[in-house]
Amino acid sequence: MKKAITASVSALAISLGAGAAMAQDAISDGVVKIGVLGDMSGVYSTGFSGKGAVDAVKMAVRDFGGTVLGKPIEVISADHQNKADVGSATARQWIDQDHVDMIADLTNSAVALAVQQLASEKHTLTFATGAATSALTGKECTNYGIHYGYDTHALPVGTATAVVKNGGDSWYFITADYAFGHALQDNTASVVETLGGSVVGSSDVPLATTDFSSYLLQAQSSGAKVIGLANAGQDTVNAIKQAHEFGIVEGGQQLAGMLVLISDVKSLGTDVAKGLQFTSGWYWNQDDASRKWKEEYEKFSGGEAPTFPHAADYSLTMAYLKAIEAAGTDDPDKVRAELGKMKIDDFFAKGGTIRPDGLLEHDMYLLKVKDGGTDPWDVADVVRTIPGNEAYASLADGGCPLVNN
Repeated sequence: MKKAITASVSALAISLGAGAAMAQDAISDGVVKIGVLGDMSGVYSTGFSGKGAVDAVKMAVRDFGGTVLGKPIEVISADHQNKADVGSATARQWIDQDHVDMIADLTNSAVALAVQQLASEKHTLTFATGAATSALTGKECTNYGIHYGYDTHALPVGTATAVVKNGGDSWYFITADYAFGHALQDNTASVVETLGGSVVGSSDVPLATTDFSSYLLQAQSSGAKVIGLANAGQDTVNAIKQAHEFGIVEGGQQLAGMLVLISDVKSLGTDVAKGLQFTSGWYWNQDDASRKWKEEYEKFSGGEAPTFPHAADYSLTMAYLKAIEAAGTDDPDKVRAELGKMKIDDFFAKGGTIRPDGLLEHDMYLLKVKDGGTDPWDVADVVRTIPGNEAYASLADGGCPLVNN
């Protein structure tokens, strides 16, 4: 009898040991590590990236419970300095040495394209939120790259359509001179021309330019009804401020900010930005769930702006962790498969789905700057909800070579 009991206890110990080993194997290295790789000090560090992005990811980890499948979740961050080589070098170290499981943020399209390709070769998931170029899920798509929040196809569908239909049918572009700016100009020009408008010229402007006077004067002399700003962050703020100083709008031309955040509007002041229309992936005052998230985020972050890229960072972190839970592992192939099955239906993305090309398809919103409400961040009204299947290119037209159209 003693031998039988001893054998049973031994079998139980072996079983428990095997179970513990399986649990350990389910999460590689015993921890889920998320890297937030963004612009922590440059033109996109406020609103798109920076501390606000890191806080959004950390807040999601806290709200998820701090662990997944019984293992801790760790968040690290780094500044890519808006340089593709710096971003790639950081991502390589994170994956090879630090065992990072997923990389988020990736503001700056050139950085995002480089890191997405590198990470895919190493079977590591990336979620680009701040980057805009539609090439991420188009010709440069990968099996592990996800574009979460918006892209250069969705932005002009709202803004350019509204402007052209209101009579703004001739455009001059002031364009950030790298992948993002050129993609945004091309996508916007396509919308303008499809609606019967024309593009009369453009100026390519280096990133982080502080003096836009010569470019604005060229746009002014072009005679275009609309000056389209195919840039973002501090570049957009500087261009709008200087256009206001030159009296360009008072002179009869219209400014169209193709990628504007509420933090930009706050920086400009509603007196300067009043009437400006822009397309956004989310607005904090659109419903009760969004208002609640904004309140909690401000507490957690110490008052950071509740912008749509930061809301996307929170949402994607939750989706990623839920996918690990559903897959029972952090294996990237199994997690990616679960993400493709999920309905992303939270305060940020209503009825969203992550398509085979990696694009999160969800509703977008056309906003218009107003005088301001009782809350200092209430700077715009939602003019129109743009359904996801209208805002984004279809799978057939997206250009991803991995998708069988």
